[in-house]
Amino acid sequence: MRASPLLLLPLLLSCTSPGTDSVAGELPAGQPLVAEADVPAPLAPPAPGVYAWLPAGRYRAGQTVAARFAPPAGYKRVAVTAGSFGEWLRYLPLLPAGTPVKLYNGQPKDRQDVHAAVLDIDVGQRDLQQCADAVIRLRAEYLFSQNPDQVHFHLTSGDDIGFRDWYSGRGFKVKGDAVLPATRPAEAPSHANFRRYLDQIFTYAGTLSLSKELQPTPLAQVQAGDVLIRGGSPGHAVLVLDVATQPGTGRRVVLLAQSYMPAQQMHVLTNLYDDTGLGAWFYLDPAQARVGTPEWTFRSTELGRFE
Repeated sequence: MRASPLLLLPLLLSCTSPGTDSVAGELPAGQPLVAEADVPAPLAPPAPGVYAWLPAGRYRAGQTVAARFAPPAGYKRVAVTAGSFGEWLRYLPLLPAGTPVKLYNGQPKDRQDVHAAVLDIDVGQRDLQQCADAVIRLRAEYLFSQNPDQVHFHLTSGDDIGFRDWYSGRGFKVKGDAVLPATRPAEAPSHANFRRYLDQIFTYAGTLSLSKELQPTPLAQVQAGDVLIRGGSPGHAVLVLDVATQPGTGRRVVLLAQSYMPAQQMHVLTNLYDDTGLGAWFYLDPAQARVGTPEWTFRSTELGRFE
């Protein structure tokens, strides 16, 4: 299993600072932050146990993406299949309104104007769970809730590392420019062991490897679970949490979530540049060449979907 030595370096800089082609501007002077929609959303969340990182009794149906972010006036949420990734994302737990975003070391993120809410999920104690890692984390947690043996991700070297192999005692080690098989103690597929597996994935995967796992998808067909992603360095990834449509026009708006660099709490992005009442929702205009988010601007061709 061979790869370039550069590809096997721990990918702690996958969300590097964007260049002139990728940065979105600061909030225009005098423009207020956009408020969240205040229309209550119907609640039918999955069983709290599917969010396995939460302590027992912590899940609150009133503190979820669906509960806090009603669609803009004139829009309706897209129907999602029970048990799907889209449904799972729609009912992700949130921390209380007004919670600041913190880095992995407990310090506040410099910019506190880009988020509308903070997800109630740990960031870890190391600078690992950055942008692509946050997308991997949420996708992995969903798969873990369905069947832990389904969880697998590619390293930037191209090697496919499955959780089943890892907890069964078939790990890996990086030596020079090679990813080599390595024996490790067999363990139960517990969530604690799953988190240790993910930390290894975060170390050797990034936007480049994740972009290769996704199928290109037109903006007009965006659905929950899709990813806006620029693979490479610099690179970034933002996850589509939810989608709503405008009956009659078919126009689609989305909720977006990200982590960034350094590793930080995942957060729902706020739409700093809209003055039409979208709140935290973003219109992904298929006719435009760019998709702007508070800390990154993507090309319209950079939407991908998990198979």
